Amino acid sequence: VQLQASGGGVAQAGGSLTLSCAASGRTSPVMGWFRQTPGKEREFVAAINRSGVRKEYSESVKGRFIVSRDGTRNTVYLRMNSLNPEDTAVYYCAARPSHQTYVSTSREGYISWGQGTQVTVSS
Repeated sequence: VQLQASGGGVAQAGGSLTLSCAASGRTSPVMGWFRQTPGKEREFVAAINRSGVRKEYSESVKGRFIVSRDGTRNTVYLRMNSLNPEDTAVYYCAARPSHQTYVSTSREGYISWGQGTQVTVSS
């Protein structure tokens, strides 16, 4: 599966942004979002299964971010609300193997990655 992330940019603290990840090829039942800042490990943000019924969030974004999926467009979204400067990072979308249906929060569970999109939150 090939992944193309978009929607990053600059937002003020308290603002919102929506990221999109378009998948092509053999789509995966589980898609996720991760983020990374310089010098740190890539960390889990959110993930969703194909039906959209199962979702997982990291504690740092729970209640502020919403992950959703449009099956007809093979696109996954990450709506980010109440942004704060600590959310500044490069955000990556990722896909699990096509036979895996568990909504994993582990980076190692994902095998396909998008190119990343920068999100910058100013205070």
